[in-house]
Amino acid sequence: MIIMEKVKPELLEILVCPVDKAGLKEIEGGNKLECGVCGRRYPVREGIPVMLQDEAELPEKKGNGK
Repeated sequence: MIIMEKVKPELLEILVCPVDKAGLKEIEGGNKLECGVCGRRYPVREGIPVMLQDEAELPEKKGNGK
């Protein structure tokens, strides 16, 4: 059985997106942290946020792509 560890609340309070320094919120049951401004999603592995731009998922583009 795999137990997912969540980010400690006191750590989540001080973490910011490394790109734009905006606050983050937990999504997908705590498996990712999402930036409220740019929308990047950073993975959480074994309760440890991976705050590297190269590891972040970019938000899907809206509109018709032009």
